[in-house]
Amino acid sequence: MSLHPRSRRALPFQVAAVIWLTLVWVGLWGTLTPANVLGGLAIAVLVVRGLPMPPIDYHGRVRVGRVVALVARTSVDLVVASTQVALLALGRRTPRSAVIRVALRSTSDLYLTLTAQLVSLVPGSIVVEAHRLSGTLYVHVLDVTRKDVEEHRRDVLAVEERVLRALASDDELARARLSGPGAVPSPVPAGPDGGRPTDPLTGPERTEETP
Repeated sequence: MSLHPRSRRALPFQVAAVIWLTLVWVGLWGTLTPANVLGGLAIAVLVVRGLPMPPIDYHGRVRVGRVVALVARTSVDLVVASTQVALLALGRRTPRSAVIRVALRSTSDLYLTLTAQLVSLVPGSIVVEAHRLSGTLYVHVLDVTRKDVEEHRRDVLAVEERVLRALASDDELARARLSGPGAVPSPVPAGPDGGRPTDPLTGPERTEETP
């Protein structure tokens, strides 16, 4: 299945995008008037037709139960992270942050984008860069120490796993080594000497942190 915006199959997506952009435009103005609706509609059509999305081939399978679990877990993460950030803002301790490199299992543009959006949606973490060819995300994390780096990397991989289990096909799950019901995130590869894991940014010896 192709999600190419210029194909006939993509017409429902284009219509939905036009409606959504029109609602956003009216919401930004704050008043529901014919002029705002028509103006938003015109701009939405120009955006959808003039700036088409790149083609994305989707060969997955939507699993309703997994989608519900994905939404529920994301909602819990939002509440927990919002509380943690609020407590951090009220405290006197100065937090430290870091940019962590996470190599995803899948190189699909669709799954990479969904994972990046869900990670950025949760307060305290935001994707600052994404490499689509290698399937790598660079995530800025708030209030992190060296010993927390691997935990945050596993959290990002867990988000990707939930996305894949909700939307990926059986073949895609097998290629991502998630075909088993009890699979866990893949371990971080060891460093060049076979011992300490390679640092998320600069190599096996140090982790970049920002005050």
